Amino acid sequence: MEKTLKGRMIEDMQLKGYATLTQERYVERVTLFARYFNKRPDKLGEKEVREYLLHLMNDKHASYGNLTVTYYALKFIYEVTLKRPWEINGILYHAKKPKKLPVILDKGEVQRLLSTTTNLKHKAMLMLAYSSGLRASEISHLKIGDINTTRMTVMVREGKGRKDRYTILSKVALDTLIKYLQLYRPTSWLFPGMPDRPITRTTMDKVIKFAKERAHIAKRVSMHSLRHAFATHLLEAGTDLRRVQFLLGHKWLSTTAVYLHASRLELSKVVSPLDVK
Repeated sequence: MEKTLKGRMIEDMQLKGYATLTQERYVERVTLFARYFNKRPDKLGEKEVREYLLHLMNDKHASYGNLTVTYYALKFIYEVTLKRPWEINGILYHAKKPKKLPVILDKGEVQRLLSTTTNLKHKAMLMLAYSSGLRASEISHLKIGDINTTRMTVMVREGKGRKDRYTILSKVALDTLIKYLQLYRPTSWLFPGMPDRPITRTTMDKVIKFAKERAHIAKRVSMHSLRHAFATHLLEAGTDLRRVQFLLGHKWLSTTAVYLHASRLELSKVVSPLDVK
């Protein structure tokens, strides 16, 4: 994407208060769109946008999430940055959002992930993701000062929806975190990547993929799987649903309630009619 246009788009997103992660994703999707036609976005129009979205749907079989981010990224640059009318409505209705339950790691699988991770930095990162229920983007943007060892809390700054929140800090995770801090001595970001930059999502994905392979886990596992496990295991331990909602930073209770469907505790309360005497 042409540099000055990219800069204008980023400025427009900053002025509207878009989160850094959203800005990065939008720029990435617009760049892919421009590369597909080998032209700048301001040289393309409605015809090309429709063609590209249909290409993603029919040829690439893009996920609903991928398609949605691309749609709204293009809508933003044309409607806001380029000041053009946006009349491409209804195309996402053909890509229905799948209603899938999250894949949940059991406690034994989580322990295997952690025990087979020998790199101290990676172990501390995975332990914090599971024990505090953090999103990957929240982990990468943690700073040293966000860890409060007196109150045993983790401060999440500008999580999803740009909202701050507190979540719990595990004593076990803290022990590993202290060893990591003493060895690596980060100065600002808790888990830095390149100098003065937070660890990237790509690096985190590689860490969890390697841990999964070392632990011989067949399930699909991502950094978000540890957040899913955090919520489900809390519910199975009897934690109130609204408290879990608060810790996860969910806006709606119905979003948190998805984990009830995955909870073995809830399933164990139901007796099969075949077993009823």
